[in-house]
Amino acid sequence: MAKLSPLMILPPVIFAGLAVLFYVGMLRENPDELPSALEGKSAPAVQVTQLGDKKLFNDSDLRDGEVKLVNYWASWCAPCRVEHPNLEELAAQGVTIYGVNYKDKPAKALKFLNDLGDPYTAIGTDSGGRMALDWGVYGVPETYVIDGKGKIILRFAGPITDRVMQNQILPAIEKAR
Repeated sequence: MAKLSPLMILPPVIFAGLAVLFYVGMLRENPDELPSALEGKSAPAVQVTQLGDKKLFNDSDLRDGEVKLVNYWASWCAPCRVEHPNLEELAAQGVTIYGVNYKDKPAKALKFLNDLGDPYTAIGTDSGGRMALDWGVYGVPETYVIDGKGKIILRFAGPITDRVMQNQILPAIEKAR
């Protein structure tokens, strides 16, 4: 009887492992949704710097007893322009929104807000992307619903459309209250 070489066993083992990973991935309710390891946990520390003369927010603002959104955005981000009117609508409804300008040039970020409006209660810039890394940001836009104790209730990656606002963001805000 021929002796099996470890190299002969390796390909079927690798194939079986990948098949299990793909199968588990397909069991998710929404395979397009990016998972967040931070949902249900305390928001990481705020590490932003001043953007022009805009009001700056800090870590204690996330734990002030009120529900709020933290929105990562950039002037160079086309989907950020798409979601902007919905952020303004949320702000008009009284939702507190803190903006994190991500890896952007300050002059371009300020022009973006001047041209499209400023829905942010306060804002800071994350020019090096350090805070975004701590928060697990995949790219912009990305929005977090934060409860009054600073716990992340929802992370949404992508632009906030009307449907997302009605079906995900507003229900998460209600849940956080």
